[in-house]
Amino acid sequence: MTVTENPTNLKDGRVVAIAGPVVDVEFPRGSLPEINTALEMTVSVDGVDTVVVSEVAQQIGDSRVRVVTMKPTDGLRRGTPVRNTGRGITVPVGDAVLGHVFNVIGEPLDSPLTDANVERWEIHREPPAFD
Repeated sequence: MTVTENPTNLKDGRVVAIAGPVVDVEFPRGSLPEINTALEMTVSVDGVDTVVVSEVAQQIGDSRVRVVTMKPTDGLRRGTPVRNTGRGITVPVGDAVLGHVFNVIGEPLDSPLTDANVERWEIHREPPAFD
């Protein structure tokens, strides 16, 4: 299940306002991402680049969306480019994740996953069957 039907036509946006973990992002006309779409922006603090993942929470008009970031916004500035992923936030699933601790965007906090091909599911999806 994907959020956007045609990911090849995705347009990037730019940050226009920041209020803590809530960020307003402007996109070209006709290119608004859907609610629950994951957006990514790169923040550089002390020479270290960090990708900040966010999720579209609201379409606020004037080609803008309001997003909630999943990491601190320290170093984020107006005008920062924002990449539309065309999908929701995904997290790893399956036997490879057993015994690990993860943050909200599925990054392991205790040790790296040993299997590089871990299956990932979007967080906004139908629940799996309970057998």
